[in-house]
Amino acid sequence: MVALALAVIALVIVYFNSNGGHQYTFVFQNAGQLVPDNQVMVGGSPVGSVESIDLSDDNLAEVHVEVEQELHEGTTAVIRATSLSGVANHYVSISPGPNSSPALEEGATLGLATTTTPVDIDQLFNTFPPGVRKGLSEFIKGNAKIFQYQPENAQTAYKYLGPGLNRTSALFSELSSDQQLLESFVVNTSKLTTAISQRGTQLSDAVSHANNAFEAIASQNVALDQSLRELPPVLRQSNTTFVNLRAALDDLEPLVDTAKPATKNLAPFLAELRPVLAKLKPFFHNLRLAVARPGHGNDLAELLQVMPTVQERAAKTFSNSEDAVAAFLPDLTNWRAYAPDFYNALGKLGAVAGYYDGNGHYIRASFTAQNLFKYNAESGVLEPISKAQQYEPFGPTASANKRCPGGATQPASDGSNPFVDPPWSGSVGSSECNRDDVPPGP
Repeated sequence: MVALALAVIALVIVYFNSNGGHQYTFVFQNAGQLVPDNQVMVGGSPVGSVESIDLSDDNLAEVHVEVEQELHEGTTAVIRATSLSGVANHYVSISPGPNSSPALEEGATLGLATTTTPVDIDQLFNTFPPGVRKGLSEFIKGNAKIFQYQPENAQTAYKYLGPGLNRTSALFSELSSDQQLLESFVVNTSKLTTAISQRGTQLSDAVSHANNAFEAIASQNVALDQSLRELPPVLRQSNTTFVNLRAALDDLEPLVDTAKPATKNLAPFLAELRPVLAKLKPFFHNLRLAVARPGHGNDLAELLQVMPTVQERAAKTFSNSEDAVAAFLPDLTNWRAYAPDFYNALGKLGAVAGYYDGNGHYIRASFTAQNLFKYNAESGVLEPISKAQQYEPFGPTASANKRCPGGATQPASDGSNPFVDPPWSGSVGSSECNRDDVPPGP
């Protein structure tokens, strides 16, 4: 009977001491001024307490907690403070993992990857530059001097402090009148602050960018002041415009309904247009440089400035140019008829240069065939032929008249060359050339 009674008493003691809770260990970089019996909260509601705090072999704080609910993988913990003015008023805030994840074993240890150590007020002040800390100190000292050297103003402040606190009390009374709504507000605010704290880097970047934006706005305070002065008339005019726009939108609705079928292919078109616009960027950049470039006499704008002077000077030469062109047309017409002979000469020259050896292409040329030199058998040297004798191999009239167009080769049997007189368009007349002046041969 005594043994049975002792066993029952031991079970009762174990039951009441454990309270049916689950024990876990959280490892933090430091205890953050936690003490045993501090609360453990989930979503702002107490769910347990800190049982003990130990120092690990790695000089880390091992916080042993006991909570009512079972935790799952993905759980994180943060040490928070109820206010900045307290010292030992910290608590452990737990964000439980999803219930779909496996449950943590009893007594499981969660390492630094799942815990966050708090930042004390002193650490916050240490992040300020020396100038900011000095300014904050002077601000506090200045307020002390106000109460020391301007007691009347301080008394006025205290005079209105009572009504202010009274109204504040009334405000909190209104807030506490709906306990359920206030509790929901506090819980949601806690969730909001928790979500914001988990995105501290993004919030810091947003604040930094906002600071840059405000600095840019402050640098344009004169323009901003002018804009604010002009804003009321603009808003009044905009109000009238928006009122008139309402009726216009009603009239525009049928047009939009009609345009919907026609714009269904607009998105693919814009997608194909994007690479074209990307390629147009350097074009417009170069066009801008062509129109306006730093320097003198190197862009289109300056060219257009000098164009009137050029036009005045060029207008005086156009009449003489017209006379020169009119006088040149007969010669051009005459030379145009010899275009086939010219191109055939180039073609034959390419054929003659078709021979090649190890040194490249070469041409076999004979000056004697040009009837410019003759061989003197007695002296054994080439002697120049006089101009009066150079045309003798080509006939008695070769030196008196020029060849007709197409006369650079023997006449064809169909009479297609040489071509003179109509119906040959652009040809020369038979009186201007010698049809019989052709190379010898069949």
